[in-house]
Amino acid sequence: MQYIYAMMFAVDEINHRQSLLPGVRLGYRILDSCGLHPWEMEAALSLVGGDNTFCTFTPPVPLIIGGSSSKTAIILTGVLGPLSVPLMSYQSSCPCLSDKRLYPNFFRTIPSDIYQARALAQLAIDFKWTWIGAVVAENDYDFFSLQVFQEEIERSGLCMAFIRTLRRQNIVTDAREAALTIQASTVKVILVVSWYTDVRELFVQLEKINVTDRQFLATEAWSTSGDLLQHPATSRVARGVFGVAIRSSNMEGFENYIKSLHPSQRPDNEYLREYWEKVFGCTPLSSSSSPLPPCTGTESLHGVHSHVTDMSQLRVTYNVYLAVYAAAHAIHSLLSCPNTEASVTTSNCSSPQNITPAQLLEHLGTVNFTTPQGERFYFQEGDIPAKYDLVNWQKTPEGSLRLVLIGRVDGFDIDLNETAIQWNTGSSQVPVSVCTMSCEPGTRKAIRKGEPVCCFDCIPCGDGEISNKIDSLQCDRCPLEFWSNPARTSCIPRQLDFLAFNETLGITLTTVAVSGAVVTTAVFVVFLYYRQTPVVRANNSELSFLLLVSLKLCFLCSLVFIGRPSFWSCRFQQAVFGISFVLSVSCLQVKTMVVLAAFRSARPGSESLIKWFGPQQQRGSVGIFTSIQILICIIWLSLNPPLPQPDWDMIGVKVTLECAMASVLGFSLVLGYIGLLACTCLLLAFLARKLPDNFNEAKLITFSMLIFCAVWVAFVPAYVSSPGKYSVAVEIFAMLASSYGLLFCIFAPKCFIILLRPEKNTKKHLMAK
Repeated sequence: MQYIYAMMFAVDEINHRQSLLPGVRLGYRILDSCGLHPWEMEAALSLVGGDNTFCTFTPPVPLIIGGSSSKTAIILTGVLGPLSVPLMSYQSSCPCLSDKRLYPNFFRTIPSDIYQARALAQLAIDFKWTWIGAVVAENDYDFFSLQVFQEEIERSGLCMAFIRTLRRQNIVTDAREAALTIQASTVKVILVVSWYTDVRELFVQLEKINVTDRQFLATEAWSTSGDLLQHPATSRVARGVFGVAIRSSNMEGFENYIKSLHPSQRPDNEYLREYWEKVFGCTPLSSSSSPLPPCTGTESLHGVHSHVTDMSQLRVTYNVYLAVYAAAHAIHSLLSCPNTEASVTTSNCSSPQNITPAQLLEHLGTVNFTTPQGERFYFQEGDIPAKYDLVNWQKTPEGSLRLVLIGRVDGFDIDLNETAIQWNTGSSQVPVSVCTMSCEPGTRKAIRKGEPVCCFDCIPCGDGEISNKIDSLQCDRCPLEFWSNPARTSCIPRQLDFLAFNETLGITLTTVAVSGAVVTTAVFVVFLYYRQTPVVRANNSELSFLLLVSLKLCFLCSLVFIGRPSFWSCRFQQAVFGISFVLSVSCLQVKTMVVLAAFRSARPGSESLIKWFGPQQQRGSVGIFTSIQILICIIWLSLNPPLPQPDWDMIGVKVTLECAMASVLGFSLVLGYIGLLACTCLLLAFLARKLPDNFNEAKLITFSMLIFCAVWVAFVPAYVSSPGKYSVAVEIFAMLASSYGLLFCIFAPKCFIILLRPEKNTKKHLMAK
């Protein structure tokens, strides 16, 4: 009824305007198809072919406004296409009708559903709903809309969790299965693409299983349905429904036009008479054969509240209104030729008496005008630009639901008042619908095998890697000079680390080294003070003093390894280390050789052997052994010396500043030479261990060399496996341990006799067997 009178209202408006179709009056003919396809075809053919019923001829019409559904429009367009009769629909939104090759005579004043699907997809993207379910009616029309929606969201990384179909002939069973799927799923946002009657059954089934925490996205097919809004199940299940609706507009004067209608003014209008009888329960015409009593004449629609008089949502009604204006402007263009008489025979001009459907079809495609509401109207290949309302179902204090306009869609632009939305929770907080929560910075997405891309695991970035954005697909490695912070969100400069004097390990090693040097000095003083006693003199006092000096150097050289490595300290530490220990081992080796020579010379015929091991020969031997190490160090440190370099291969924010061995060969020769002398000394001392003296220094040298060799054999694997500055600590520990071993094994027994057992410090006791 409202659509019918919207058409009549528009025609009356146009006929009273002087600027549009001046001197020409529009007429119309309305037929009821009762929503049946055969009747629709019959009515359409009757309109375009003229009606000769009861010998009264009605001329054919050049244009039809109709097609209340996409299926109807497809049928009518196919029938009217060969006749070139334009069909202008106010409610057929199937994207398939946009194909001008198949439907060249089709126009519509409602946007194609492809724009609706894109708008819904854009809203899902904006609200970050990555996990969406869908319930769709089982027909090509709704499947096509869902396909467009799915393609749009998947391009932005969103996913469909499930798609359930509803069949009209099996609606109760399908709705129950869809409700159970929704209940079992973690999806919080459900898109429903179907007619409102199917949606109503779905809500009923959801209420039965008490599913009330889902957010529904609505298409224009049911987003403004008054029947759904008033249904009891809807208020519990579908609070906060959010969706698109056919755009609404205010038609000035239309409300007064509707409420001023009276059957007495239009006695031939059967629609109005039947409506009047239904509303007031009386017949308005005395000649009517209705069993109802006659009306008093005081009845009026001004006090009636019904769908016909409701002006709050002029949506499809406004589309009908626009269709009439589009037709009028096309006719106006057709009749507005410079010389109508001369142009009647041309294809693009005509006179009011000779308008043909083909001419009108040609001019429809070029209409471009401003409506009385101030809106710009034009066709794009038979379609109009996409314009929608965004609506929200909000709960009133009384507990019922009401429709609230919260935004508009104009083409690709969405104007939305987010703060005005009431979601299914009753608050303005946007619901979250994701398969997996977003990966925070510091992690990366790892797609689960066999699952949609929206379902993933968040893997923390590895050491030295970062990700500084949400849902990062990969972690980026920091440059060599940087390392990842604890949160793995940014690269921070790496800290240079080295064995410092002020840290616990450095203080401990320094204390041990200084203590060793002090003890060595004390032993030196004792030996110097008692240098005339048999114990000191019997053990080659000159080599003993030289050994003590070299041991003191061994203790002190470890201090060079502590502190920040520099160009000179890297060179100096290895040279001092190598020379000091060679000097110590050389002294022991010469001592051992002197002991062996002394006892060998005691045999008959071997008296001359001791001449080869006099004081000069001893000093010369030590000098030669030490000079070889000095030569090795000079060559090594001249050609390829160690240099201070950060060890960038280390894991962690701290990187060790170390003396990098550019030449492993040089360091190996230094250690190898020390090892060669130590092994030789051990072998000689072992051979002299059973000489018959009461006080045999060869035994002490044997024990000291065993300790020395054991320490340095254990040093190599420990040094290689120790990370960073701890490798330096291992080397210092080896130096100190071997130095203490030599000091105590060689000199502790002698100091014991000198200081605590002076009665044994005699030549007689030392020479006893």
